[in-house]
Amino acid sequence: MAPATLTRPLTLKAGTSWSDAWRRSLAVAPEAFRDDRPLNLWAGSWRTEGHVLPATSPVDGSPVAGPPRLDAATAQQAVRACLDEHRAWRHVPLPERRARVAATLDALTEYRELLALLLVWEIGKPWRLAQADVDRAIDGVRWYTDGIGPMLDGRTPLTGPVSNIASWNYPMSVLVHAMLVQALAGNAVIAKAPTDGGVACLTLACALAARAGIPVTLVSGSGGELSEALVRSPEIGCVSFVGGRDTGARIATAVADLGKRHILEQEGLNTWGVWDYTDWPALTAVVPKLFDYGKQRCTAYPRFVVQRSLFADFLEAYLPAVHSIRFGHPLAVEHPEDPPPELDYGPLINAAKARELADQVAEAIDRGAVPLHQGDLTDARFLPGQDTSAYLPPVTLLGPPSSSPLYHAEPFGPVDTIILVDTEAELLAAMNASNGALVATLATDDPATYERLAPQIRAFKTGHGKPRSRGDRDELFGGFGHSWRGAFVGGDLLVRAVTDGPPDERPPGNFPDYHLMP
Repeated sequence: MAPATLTRPLTLKAGTSWSDAWRRSLAVAPEAFRDDRPLNLWAGSWRTEGHVLPATSPVDGSPVAGPPRLDAATAQQAVRACLDEHRAWRHVPLPERRARVAATLDALTEYRELLALLLVWEIGKPWRLAQADVDRAIDGVRWYTDGIGPMLDGRTPLTGPVSNIASWNYPMSVLVHAMLVQALAGNAVIAKAPTDGGVACLTLACALAARAGIPVTLVSGSGGELSEALVRSPEIGCVSFVGGRDTGARIATAVADLGKRHILEQEGLNTWGVWDYTDWPALTAVVPKLFDYGKQRCTAYPRFVVQRSLFADFLEAYLPAVHSIRFGHPLAVEHPEDPPPELDYGPLINAAKARELADQVAEAIDRGAVPLHQGDLTDARFLPGQDTSAYLPPVTLLGPPSSSPLYHAEPFGPVDTIILVDTEAELLAAMNASNGALVATLATDDPATYERLAPQIRAFKTGHGKPRSRGDRDELFGGFGHSWRGAFVGGDLLVRAVTDGPPDERPPGNFPDYHLMP
């Protein structure tokens, strides 16, 4: 991206400061916040228990509200109280459950822009993507309120509440969406607030749900300290997890030992293969979209696997696109009343992640990777003198060494790596480098080639020259290999995953003793 030509220093968009967002949150849900902190929620009451650690916004390093962390004993009390709520809620008739969830959606819609603004400050989402995160939660759950009746035929709620432990990157469209569908299906729900960001947004959403009569429990704390209560407690009917493979593997071991229902979405190295391909304008158009939110999402594509004979053509299409990536402060404008800027991404989740990824890039180059593109912070939009330690310009590396974490693992940041291959066997091996992925894409002109190779790519969804994503409404979602453990979700599968059916039912999913596709 060429350095922006600005006629005047940028300023913060009027009415969008963190103090503005916090003040509005206190006015909307005074029961859920105190002067400088959000609260935990259980047994239908907002609680002041919990030790708040300092927290900063990735946007500019300024202070924001941190999660009020509970100890293990207090979390266990919250889980027991949630079981009592669950035993009552599971007998509430579906029409009433539907009405309460619909009322929650109406409230979320009313405060859509405030929820989005909290996401900007807490996890650094550009305004467009923050609004989309809120909208996807609302629209997705509304689809279930309209059509859940037939999905529940012959099914009953679980014997205990659903425990939700999710990463910070999609508090609304993943976590709140799942919680409301679980409640609609007849379950009380528990959410652990993400440690790295999003607690104020999630607290406001839970306050609106609790007002509508949804049995929601919200707790904060370290995963290690709360796992006994949120994963292993006999009161828990199902564990729903979204996060990394290391934590997911520990949870998978615990739920397998206990025979507990589970949905564990983990990371995988999603790849984009290029083989016998000529539609280069289409590739140029899609590359900036692949950098949405700085690739801090489970369905990002950080790896291109390219036929060596096409490499020159690939670069001619790819490099202009990556040069056009727009990043910076999500609320920096030329005039206070201007709309927020159109950005592909803002900061990474924190300065530590930006340093870690920059170090990995430097180490990979030192070990032989070829830097094809390295952006610069001077290309970005910033306020004068603001902290920029959480920002990382886009980077593209050719041939990362196999010793590098960038070779095997998802970077969760704006770093692309490219592997060149000469044969179809090499193509498939490189696309399957992480032993399972959530999505993949194979760009090839020949439909027959796609139909022959796509089934050999170990991803739950494989696109033909187009990106795949989590999807919404009736689109199913899961993963292969180590990218997913437990029941698949999406459409009626999400409802089946959090309800009981026939005694001999084998839900589609990736389990220790079987793998069943829908």
